[in-house]
Amino acid sequence: MQKKNDVRTSTSTKTPDVATSCSSTACDDAPASARRRSTLGVLGAGALASLTPWLPAFAADADNGKWPDKPINYVVPFPPGGLTDVAARQAAKALGMAENWNVVVENKPGGSANIGAAYVARAHPDGYTWLAMTLSHAANATLFQGKAGYELLKDLMPVACMASSSMMVVVNPKSSIKTMDDLLQAAKTRSLTAGSSGNGTPPHLTLALYQSLTGTKLLHVPYKGGAPSLTDLLGGQVDLIFSNYPESLAYVKAGSLRALAVSSKQRSPDLPDVPTVAEAGLPGLVVSNFTGVMAPAGTPQAVVNRISKAIVKQIRQPEMTKSLVSLGFGAQPMEAAEFGPYLKGEVERWAKIIHDANIQVG
Repeated sequence: MQKKNDVRTSTSTKTPDVATSCSSTACDDAPASARRRSTLGVLGAGALASLTPWLPAFAADADNGKWPDKPINYVVPFPPGGLTDVAARQAAKALGMAENWNVVVENKPGGSANIGAAYVARAHPDGYTWLAMTLSHAANATLFQGKAGYELLKDLMPVACMASSSMMVVVNPKSSIKTMDDLLQAAKTRSLTAGSSGNGTPPHLTLALYQSLTGTKLLHVPYKGGAPSLTDLLGGQVDLIFSNYPESLAYVKAGSLRALAVSSKQRSPDLPDVPTVAEAGLPGLVVSNFTGVMAPAGTPQAVVNRISKAIVKQIRQPEMTKSLVSLGFGAQPMEAAEFGPYLKGEVERWAKIIHDANIQVG
């Protein structure tokens, strides 16, 4: 029998692509909110009334400690072993030990992180299904508008923010570009190639924001992930990369790459000599690649509040903070009431950047 604080792993390979799966009567990739409205119309008010009495009792169960009484499914919409996955597993383990919750991490990668998000949006709103979300989902609300199979701010509700990492502007150590000012002057006088981990990814969005703030134009070279982009930078095939900080940190510390700036508000304790973008004259380039937890819309607020407080409490523990830093994250604990407005602001911020730069995804 599995212990209650056990953290298991499940990787789904049978989930259909949210952009192509349709039944004979309705398309499965319609936003979850639209399907719910259609269902309610079929049920009628009488049938709906018969379904809802459990909500007050369920909320009361959360208040008196009866929730949870079964495993919690923590969906990570990325492959196992990635930074979001590792952070989720650390949180699940901490919650298992501190709260005696059985949090089961399940990987549902694919569709630019939309498959897993759509799965959670369709789940029963009882607090037993969580989504590990990131900045990518805030951007996807615009990049995949009407095509993601869910609407982020309608079909999901914020539970807690956990941590964030920055972007880092890196060049080959043989490059003549040594500072952000050197980069600006070079971008104005010659053609530069800038790699990223792919179209619409946070590094690409940060590059687009840089170009908007500086009035420069760099040739974007999208790769299928951060690792191949860094390989080409090391080999001199591209001039620079707006990289996820954790992906390039080891290269910078080893001297294999040169860091020009980090996009966080404070300098990194691991790279104290690398300035922030604000110190380099670009305060508008502050970018936080955050990760948090969301639940299906309609989850009782009492349950959301309990989960939120438990997660934030664990993120604030010194050992957890230290562990996150070792991954390249900084702790960014926010309960639901604070995380909601923050997330809405990020969705709106990146919507404007995406539209202004005319960023398209296939």
